[in-house]
Amino acid sequence: MLYESSSVMFVSVMFMLGGKPSWCQTNKMLSAQTDRVMALGEWEERWREDQTGWHRPHVNKMLESNIEKVLDGRKGVKFFFPLCGKALDMKWLADMGHSVVGVEIAEKAIKQFFEESNMTYSEETVSALPGAKVYKSSERNISLYQCDLYNFSRYAALITSLMDKDCRYLLDTLLYNPEVYKGPPFFVPDEQVQSLFGKSCDIELLQSLDALTDREKARGMDFFTEKVHLITLKTN
Repeated sequence: MLYESSSVMFVSVMFMLGGKPSWCQTNKMLSAQTDRVMALGEWEERWREDQTGWHRPHVNKMLESNIEKVLDGRKGVKFFFPLCGKALDMKWLADMGHSVVGVEIAEKAIKQFFEESNMTYSEETVSALPGAKVYKSSERNISLYQCDLYNFSRYAALITSLMDKDCRYLLDTLLYNPEVYKGPPFFVPDEQVQSLFGKSCDIELLQSLDALTDREKARGMDFFTEKVHLITLKTN
């Protein structure tokens, strides 16, 4: 199988959330992005033209701060990175002895990950998925699949279907006003996170950080907050 249920996963999903609005305000904010959809072609084009302002040239600080809560004392954990880009987090985890599986549609992102990390890699076709490829590191336990993640199922349903009972899912979100900036990434209010995962999972806020920089200010934003949540399957 392409995906196996993982003991743990880290998913860096940049949801756009907006403070503590009322439900009516939330619906209005959601409507600001109803016509904004990023097609696969646009995503790939951004990588081709190096319009990748979301990529961080360092390991995600929220992951570093909360890694012990994710590992929960375990060694050799399996991590799954959907929409992985060329995140340095993957090598950081693999260097600690964990295994990493990622999914990314942009081939350039995958190749840059290995090349910029000074890792050699192999390239294979995936017979079960027409048109898909898998790139495997020769030095670390890292396998990155080049394919469309959304070919499998709806995102939240897919993620929860991959979770074992002891899985610890780290979800990274951003808070800002989508009426000022339409994304990507896109606005998903707290209520929607709860709606997507709350029925089958417990959601715990681990950390909240003011992440406003000159880049966001130039887009007209006056607040930009990063949050990280720990999501686990309900026990009953």
